[in-house]
Amino acid sequence: MTLQILPIEPSELGESPWWHPVEKRLYWCDIEGFSLRAWDPASGQHWTWKTPSEPACCAPATDGKIVIGLRDGFYRLDPATGHFDRLARLPNPPHDPTRLRLNDGRCDTAGRFWAGSMVTPRTAPDAALWRLQASDHGHVLDQMAGENFTANGLAFSPDNRTMYWSNTPEHRIDRFDFDVATGTITNRRPWVQFDRKVDGQPYGGRPDGAAVDVDGNYWVAMYEGACVLQLSPAGTVLQRIALPVQCPTMVCFGEEDLQTLYITSARKGRPVGEQEAAVPAGSLLKVHVECQGLSVNFFKC
Repeated sequence: MTLQILPIEPSELGESPWWHPVEKRLYWCDIEGFSLRAWDPASGQHWTWKTPSEPACCAPATDGKIVIGLRDGFYRLDPATGHFDRLARLPNPPHDPTRLRLNDGRCDTAGRFWAGSMVTPRTAPDAALWRLQASDHGHVLDQMAGENFTANGLAFSPDNRTMYWSNTPEHRIDRFDFDVATGTITNRRPWVQFDRKVDGQPYGGRPDGAAVDVDGNYWVAMYEGACVLQLSPAGTVLQRIALPVQCPTMVCFGEEDLQTLYITSARKGRPVGEQEAAVPAGSLLKVHVECQGLSVNFFKC
């Protein structure tokens, strides 16, 4: 298994990578760089679109545009013009954009866009899970869950019966029963609890962004753990992929066979030694894996 470092300038906080099956490009957000980025591995061409606030998550739309979760709500970007239009603003209250912003998210197979938020400072678990869907009368936004500090790890099982959602500061991944026909979630319960950081003790990081493969295994980037873990549906660690960056942030499957695992990472706030390392913090990595991932879901306009 050979890791490759993509020949791209590091992101300040890379997140939300996904592979476009038609364009054959990788897209991702640079949250702290206030930009959406894309890369074509065939030509080496790279694109950047600046955003009006932190772009935390994004997904392709059926109309050829890109839906993005920004600090205060959901927007649509026209890549040809760079123009943004707002689809839905998060209600304030409960979403106070001076304390909260959207974070990790993705679409389900029915074309709904789900995104969790994060709260700063983490004095109360006020982060929530939001669901955006198109209707005959515009876009409908619903709060689906709460009690979180930094929402991450959103993913759906291949049989559309389970949704995963993590609380990164709590080092915990939860799961829900998911009904794709109605877009509802029930029966939230803890799935995997990771050890917290204790001085002098080994520390494996905390769960950040994730993706699921065709067998239902959950691949999670372990922030500060310098690795990606492959977890079985039962929560057992099947594989650990060591990384040359300390803070991987999210993974996705790409290329024609969906057997290339792309991995974003974080640079902002990391020590100078990590930023100036041979593989600098914020790098974008890829590695070929033996299993096949799930293709990205499009937002249904």
